[in-house]
Amino acid sequence: MTENSGETMTGSEEARVETSVLAVAGREYRYVPLRRLLAEDELRAIPYSVRILLENVARRAPEALPAVLDRATRTGAGECEVPFHPNRIMLHDTTCLPTLADFAALRDTVAELGGDPAAVNPVIDADLTVDHSVIAEEYGTPTALKRNLDIDFERNRERYEFIRWAERSLRGFRVVPPGKGIIHQVNMETLARVVWEAPGDGTPMLHPDALVATDSHTPMVNAIGVLGWGVGGLQAQAALLGEPLLLAFPEVVGVHVSGRLREGVTATDLALTLTELLRERGVVDAFVEFFGEGVGHLSWAERAAVANMAPEYGATCAFFPYDDEVAGYLRLTGRSAGHRAVVDAYLSAQGLKRTPRGPAPRYGRTVDLDLASVEPCVAGPHRPDQRLPLSGVPGSFTAAAGRPARPPAADPAFGAAVPDGAVAIAAITSCTNTANPALMVQAGMLARKARELGLTARPWVKASLSPGSRVVTRYLEAAGLLGPLEEIGFHTVGFGCMTCIGNSGPLHPRMEELAAAGADAVAVLSGNRNFPGRVNPAISLAYLASPPLVVAYALAGSVLHDFATEPLGRDTRGEPVHLKDLWPGDGEVAAQVAAAVTSGMFRENNAAIREGTRHWTELASQRGVRFTWDPRSTYIRRPPYLTGVEPRPPRHRRIDRARVLLVLGDNITTDHISPAGAIPRDSPAGRHLQDAGTPPRHLNQYSTRRSNHEVMLRGAFTNPAVANLLLPPGSRGRGGHAYTADGARVAPVYEAARTYRDAGLDLVVVAGRNYGAGSSRDWAAKAQALLGVRAVIAESFERIHRANLVGMGVYPLEFPAGRRAGDLALRGDETLSIEGLDDLRPGANTAVLRVRRADGTAAEFPLRLRLDSRHEVAYLRHGGTMPYVARRFLPERTNADG
Repeated sequence: MTENSGETMTGSEEARVETSVLAVAGREYRYVPLRRLLAEDELRAIPYSVRILLENVARRAPEALPAVLDRATRTGAGECEVPFHPNRIMLHDTTCLPTLADFAALRDTVAELGGDPAAVNPVIDADLTVDHSVIAEEYGTPTALKRNLDIDFERNRERYEFIRWAERSLRGFRVVPPGKGIIHQVNMETLARVVWEAPGDGTPMLHPDALVATDSHTPMVNAIGVLGWGVGGLQAQAALLGEPLLLAFPEVVGVHVSGRLREGVTATDLALTLTELLRERGVVDAFVEFFGEGVGHLSWAERAAVANMAPEYGATCAFFPYDDEVAGYLRLTGRSAGHRAVVDAYLSAQGLKRTPRGPAPRYGRTVDLDLASVEPCVAGPHRPDQRLPLSGVPGSFTAAAGRPARPPAADPAFGAAVPDGAVAIAAITSCTNTANPALMVQAGMLARKARELGLTARPWVKASLSPGSRVVTRYLEAAGLLGPLEEIGFHTVGFGCMTCIGNSGPLHPRMEELAAAGADAVAVLSGNRNFPGRVNPAISLAYLASPPLVVAYALAGSVLHDFATEPLGRDTRGEPVHLKDLWPGDGEVAAQVAAAVTSGMFRENNAAIREGTRHWTELASQRGVRFTWDPRSTYIRRPPYLTGVEPRPPRHRRIDRARVLLVLGDNITTDHISPAGAIPRDSPAGRHLQDAGTPPRHLNQYSTRRSNHEVMLRGAFTNPAVANLLLPPGSRGRGGHAYTADGARVAPVYEAARTYRDAGLDLVVVAGRNYGAGSSRDWAAKAQALLGVRAVIAESFERIHRANLVGMGVYPLEFPAGRRAGDLALRGDETLSIEGLDDLRPGANTAVLRVRRADGTAAEFPLRLRLDSRHEVAYLRHGGTMPYVARRFLPERTNADG
């Protein structure tokens, strides 16, 4: 390696950084050397993830570098804002469609305000993976895969034609079509480069591959040394248009990993154990980074399962530094030898490669994990952090059901007795676990042994296999395991998120009847979330489990089954068969993986990743800079928050004479606020669509209707688990209800909110801890804003949802430490005003809530307005991210807030 005094030309004229030259295989590259910014001992003390942030700031915003360096290396305390510039953005279809609709509407708004709509384009690469729309309608047959894809295109043709318009109209926007895999698995296997090579003036510039994506499970790619995390759609849109993501300098929590996993313990067991541990320790908004000798004993696939679950323990990211294990993964997945050489040389030169004997960085705090302490487990029945040993599952079910276990009931539809705790869904699904060859092969080997002994899934179980990559079925077939999985009920139903995201499709018809009659049907899935009603509207109890355990529960048929003592069934000779008789040894699994999983499979898949099926290539689409909206469309409508935007932002911001719409409890997720699953035919959204001419069988999912605000508003807070604590228990109903403005009646949230809007009254939502946990679902914020909610007052917010609220111009206000939502003693007839909203700055702004009660008395409560960056301040002043961005494109800047 040689160095020169060349300079990057980024940042202000006063702030430039020197570059060095790195020679690899006879070719020269430029890079910004961290060792010129820091002394060697300082660099070694900094966490690897922060080193990547420092490089990003030095290269893209060097004017901010002195403050960031000071915070990172010297003071170790104090507020500091980090301007982060991702080199690419990833999206999936249910978040991308609203983003594309916003882009189309933004072009209209810019044109209407006198600007050039053609100037509205992404300035960094954007990759869409269409993975959230396919539904497990058909199952249990060899034609299920083809039939579900046919139905997908039949239902979603209009959405996909809109994507094709965007693909032709927006620069730098690329698509991975339906049927190819899940966003995060596609990212790891195909799109992630680990080191990015940007064109330069004759000499390419190297820097770490760093991204954000509109899905909270983006940290899965942290497993291979790529820094990235999930953001809301509004943040992603701003980043696509060149805005930096401004984040508060993160706390970095180090997880010290020691020991090895024991025989029979899976990557899923490890991920669920860490989810419980880190949620308990409190790592919300933190960077989590793994270190210690135990990291070297974790495969890339085990690391991926752990990193994927980062949003379940609340972390922004879950970083494993690049090392020789990652280098092996790049070789396995078909990255070229030349690229691998550049990756290794650059990361070694930058101090970004972890070595077994390298010194541990200095972390803000540490958490210890001995891998030998991990045991087989599941999580449920309501949250991913509810880890349970297998022996604890029956008790958790009866506790959640609120009654003792019932005896099995004979049912002619199945020719058998249906047990209590019946498994209605057993789904091998989700990138969390289907990216792991060991887990998938283990499930296949267990299925093969079960088939040989004459066992199959119980008749009431809807079993399905939906891998996150086509490579999975390739190696299962090569190993002779795809057939056994199908023969016991696990046919491939699609390549997408499916059951994990709520696209589980209908249950067995008889199970639908039993669930409607009050039976506690259960789902077991190898996914990452199990919130009530998420997997299927008829199912409130769900357990997360490894793929082989999903197979085992399908064979057992009930979560009340005791695997330690009860047989799964009897073999052809009438002998009892226990789980231990079917479970393959780790050595057997490893040998099968080594024989069946080849680099050639990944190379072939990577080469065809953007090739669509016949359905895709035959799609028609509009052409032109501006999209022509169809007012009759039930899928794509111009969003109202980009209609009638004024050239200048409002001068004053105040909330006065507001009313409380909802008071909610703890752990209200984005699934509670804006569901993604099936649209029930008797719901407000279902009735609206049927009135518009949509047949009941094509109502589709809320997730596929996110570009139609009329549907999404009617779906807000309709999750059956939503309970408005303002209402007497007997009048809360299933799903969110609220008092109307005159207090005369209780109505569904959409209908009630309309009465306040008609009366010219602002609305406030009050909630407990962890408001907005779960998916990075910007419609959870959009819906509240369009319902008329001006502020959400909560005890705490999950990171992405808080940012999305700001992006929609909604004020995220927190109670001071020690104060609870119940302290307000609200009844629903109060009038609220909030003061202190004009003088905004990054950090915790002081605000005052004044509550005037119906009897004329008043009370005041201090609040904190959470704004984490200067850009969030600007977004809020402009009424949201999109109005702010629209004003940037005007011929003469009318944006006084920058």
